[in-house]
Formats: sequence, C-alpha cells, structure tokens
Amino acid sequence: MSKIIEINPLNPQPDLISEAARVIKNGGIVLFPTRYLYGLGADALNSEAVDRVFAIKQRPSNKPLSVLINHQNDLSWLVRNVPQAAVKIMESFWPGDITIVFEANATLPRNLTAGSGKIGVRLPQHPVAVALTNAVQVPITATSANLTGRGGCSRVTDLDPLVADKLDLMLDAGPLEGGTGSTVIDVTVDVPKILREGAVPAKDIFAILD
Repeated sequence: MSKIIEINPLNPQPDLISEAARVIKNGGIVLFPTRYLYGLGADALNSEAVDRVFAIKQRPSNKPLSVLINHQNDLSWLVRNVPQAAVKIMESFWPGDITIVFEANATLPRNLTAGSGKIGVRLPQHPVAVALTNAVQVPITATSANLTGRGGCSRVTDLDPLVADKLDLMLDAGPLEGGTGSTVIDVTVDVPKILREGAVPAKDIFAILD
C-alpha cells in the first residue's frame, strides 16, 4: 500500500506539501484532493511520469490527460494561443470548476495530449491542490483517481486497490464533495463546445460569452 498522509484540507501543512512536491518532481505519482474528487498528480512535462499515470488508470493511449496550473501565466508553457472566449471564461470562473481545452504547444509530451494537438487546463481552487501546484512549479496531471471506465472517488478509503498500490504517496484530505467534476469546454473551435457538463452549467458559461 502506498504511503498515506493525512493533510489539513483548509490549511495544508507546508512540510507535507513539500514532501508531495518532491515526489512529483522525482517522477512519482501522488494522490491529491480537488474540490469534488481525488486526482492523480504527476509532472505533466515528464513523459515517463505521464506514462505511469496511463498505466495506473489502464487508460487508452488515445485519451489525453488534463492538467492543473499554478497561475494563468503558466499557459505560455502549454498552449499556442489564448482565444478571447478563453479569457472571458478564465475571468469569470477561474480558479474553479472549468477545464478549458486549448491548442497545445508542440513541445508537450505527445502522450500527454494523446497526439490530439489539444490540452485541457484548469486553475484549481482546493487549498491542497493550490498549494501542491505552487510547490511543484510545473503543470501537474489532473486526471481522476480511478480505473478508466469506473467512477472517481471522493474518499481515499474508496480508492480502488489496483490504483492505490501503484501510487508513491497519497494525501488524504478527508471526504470531498463528489459528483461529476469540472465542466470541460473546447475553445479551439469558432464556437466553444462543451465536451462534458460538470460542476458549472453550460448555460452559465455561454451567458458570459454572448
């Protein structure tokens, strides 16, 4: 079983965040909380670490992973351009529950984008996720902690053992809200397209785009 650390969900202890960040920087995989579900955090720019995430989730190689960033300025590492629609969405909903799909920089690991040429990005709001991305200082993967095709988990105790046994560290912040997770919107097309409706209703997004 992976090492489990109980972490304060509102005021995460800096030493525990530093330990988790070291694991990620060294190519490891860390379980961490987002607002709704637990996720698998790895260095998104490390192709070997990304491969480990795919293997742990048994995820098909044609399904890209989304990432979390520490600041909007980090988009310069990841995306080719930031359309005006994305600016409006970020101004209204970030940090928060919307993943925005951009055109990906060609420098990103091909396995991260699954060769799609696109990358989904979110600015987190859960205090532990915020502290972790700040400490790592590179984008981290934001995929849910589950085997592909199965539901995500809102409690560490509900994590599938097939996933848990392959992680390097688990940050247990207690029970999360659960649910469908973030809303995913693609801004690479002329009319932004909802790929998955989650925490933020599509109507709320399109209201600020009109």
